[in-house]
Amino acid sequence: MLNNTRDTSPRSAAPAASAPVTSRLEVVTFKLGDEEYGIDIQKVQELRGYDAVTRIANAPDYIKGVVNLRGIIVPIIDMRIKFELGAPTYDQFTVVIVLNISGRVVGMVVDSVSDVITLTAEQIKPAPEMGSVLDTDYLIGLGTLDERMLILVDIDRLMSSEEMGLIEAAATV
Repeated sequence: MLNNTRDTSPRSAAPAASAPVTSRLEVVTFKLGDEEYGIDIQKVQELRGYDAVTRIANAPDYIKGVVNLRGIIVPIIDMRIKFELGAPTYDQFTVVIVLNISGRVVGMVVDSVSDVITLTAEQIKPAPEMGSVLDTDYLIGLGTLDERMLILVDIDRLMSSEEMGLIEAAATV
């Protein structure tokens, strides 16, 4: 099983100290189908290969189950199912991004992780208004890097949304 823990050495913290948070955003990029997404690297605890999960009865389809991560029970959410991007396939490239959001640990299954990039404020465009066709509440915007376009996900907002119910439940316990 692949188990890459994110480096938390001072190298990771240096850019945040030297640049204002609003002018740069460091994101982990990942793929779901043909699209590339990005989330704030500060929310990422570690990257792991996809492994078997313990299924929870009556959980929504996108909640694959839970795993025991060094004594912490972590819910695993399949983002391909959550975003209705077709049936997931799990292979050697499938990655679980372990997130730490508001003190709660959650795993997010993605097709693959690409890299870590830094976007400037000029490279981040607001998400287009799509009316009721597309819910853009969970998007920070669209990041552009050369010919690449990244869908920037507000992972705090997504994971603490009412339908997910993962973060509020933890806060009230």
